Amino acid sequence: MAKKTLPHVPMNQFKTQAGELLIGGIPLTQLAARVGQTPFYAYDRQLIEQRIEVFRQQMPENLDLHYAIKANPMPALVDFIAPQVDGLDVASLKELRIALDSGMSADNISMAGPGKNLTELEAAVASGITINCESTTELTRLAAISEKLGISAKVALRINPDFSLKASGMKMGGGPQQFGIDSEQAPAALKRLSELGLKFIGFHIFSGSQNLKEEALIETQNQTLDLALKLAENAPELPSVINIGGGFGVPYFPGEKRLNLSQIGDNLQQRLQQLSMRYPQLKVVTELGRFLVAEAGVYVCQITDIKISRGHKFLITNGGLHHHLAASGNFGQILRKNYPVTIGNRMNQNNSERVSVVGPLCTPLDLLADKMELPCAEIDDLVVIFQSGAYGLTASPGNFLSHPQAIEVLV
Repeated sequence: MAKKTLPHVPMNQFKTQAGELLIGGIPLTQLAARVGQTPFYAYDRQLIEQRIEVFRQQMPENLDLHYAIKANPMPALVDFIAPQVDGLDVASLKELRIALDSGMSADNISMAGPGKNLTELEAAVASGITINCESTTELTRLAAISEKLGISAKVALRINPDFSLKASGMKMGGGPQQFGIDSEQAPAALKRLSELGLKFIGFHIFSGSQNLKEEALIETQNQTLDLALKLAENAPELPSVINIGGGFGVPYFPGEKRLNLSQIGDNLQQRLQQLSMRYPQLKVVTELGRFLVAEAGVYVCQITDIKISRGHKFLITNGGLHHHLAASGNFGQILRKNYPVTIGNRMNQNNSERVSVVGPLCTPLDLLADKMELPCAEIDDLVVIFQSGAYGLTASPGNFLSHPQAIEVLV
């Protein structure tokens, strides 16, 4: 089957009609009326489906794809994605409930997180999902819960490797980490797991996220698989699952290039062929969140006032960092950069102006676009922030200053 390519420019994957942005094929002003309020997030089903389809075509057939719910836990969105992927990964009790409600088999759900409490662990064991264990303390707790419930906990060891994902937006492996069990401590943890009579599933090795360097991802995937096979020599039985994490990034800012999936897929194809000859029952999993949903989402807010202060124009909106912390530059950015932004009902506007887009909050941090060239706007126009399908609403301080919440729709 011929390999497809993804849209090149982030905002260009959304079509326009008569100068107005289309979301899910619906004109923006019509969608706003249908939603019944601004601000809101909207996620395009077709674009999510397209991303999953293209990923499948570029990757080996025997590579399982899991959706990491933490990227966007909207229940309707998870329900839509679940039948299109091989599993779901959760990081809390609420996410576990969403995953189970989606109809995904418990055999294909896993839970990670460095501080799982007893309630979460008990629910995970009772549900029959795989627990990515992050410490020997968790192993001991899982053994007690297994005895209490009469159910053997299914455990994969989450490993903190001695390497990290180079050029990663957020490193989650290598050096001291709150995540996982250090690789040099893994043999002792495997021995303890066996002594406690827990059911060994495999390994979870996640090294970083938001990476746009193919060579870095390939190197880390190779190191991850090599490490897992080495650790398997001390396991109580052969692993049935190796979760190699994700790390696939999406372009947010000028100059960033989309990943070459074909290059990554070709390397994994070779590695998985070798693995299947040695371990025919072994399942290799990659878990992706941001990569599947980020570019399919937009955040929409409305201009409520326009003012000029000492020669600079500000578009003041009813949305802000309390809904979209990442776009304000306060979610992991070292140097603030603007997300792709436009005036969604003036896409054919020839005239533009240099403006800043700010929210209603009493803080200078409430900045959605800083000195950007945007179509000339008027009060009541709709500001659209692209690349907003992941780590948006639930990654933001929604109660900050007690302004109204945004809502989410899947179209």
